[in-house]
Amino acid sequence: MPSTTSSRRPFRVGRSKTGFGLFATRTIKPGSLVAYYRGRKLRAHVADEIANRYLFEINSRWTIDGSSRRNLARYINHSCRPNADSEVRGHKILILAKKTIHEGDEITYNYGRNYFNAYIKDKGCRCAHCHEERKAARAEQRDVRRKATSRRKQRKKR
Repeated sequence: MPSTTSSRRPFRVGRSKTGFGLFATRTIKPGSLVAYYRGRKLRAHVADEIANRYLFEINSRWTIDGSSRRNLARYINHSCRPNADSEVRGHKILILAKKTIHEGDEITYNYGRNYFNAYIKDKGCRCAHCHEERKAARAEQRDVRRKATSRRKQRKKR
């Protein structure tokens, strides 16, 4: 029976906590090419007029419009602790594994400060690292409230 995953691509598109994401279908070693970020190459001044979240700036003069669904790298989500990096070589954008990505792991890279401030900051980062930090902060707040409540109850008993 043939495999349902492509032998060429080490990933699949799937549901993520943030919408769609790219997930490894086999182990990807550090430094390996994960995907190319593909799309139309636009002049920067033209890209500035487009309201599109899939724009990837190559340099001050050129930008890639990655909104085409053929660009599977567009499904790679942001993370503050990514397992991949983007690298610009000439006018091509490569997504390379930063560390070993195991089968089933979501592939992520850091989108950069400008994108983060423009699109993510107001809603809050939803990467796994930030999710765990928020979870720990909520648990700490619950503990503080419980301790305060128990102190009040003890005072009333006296």
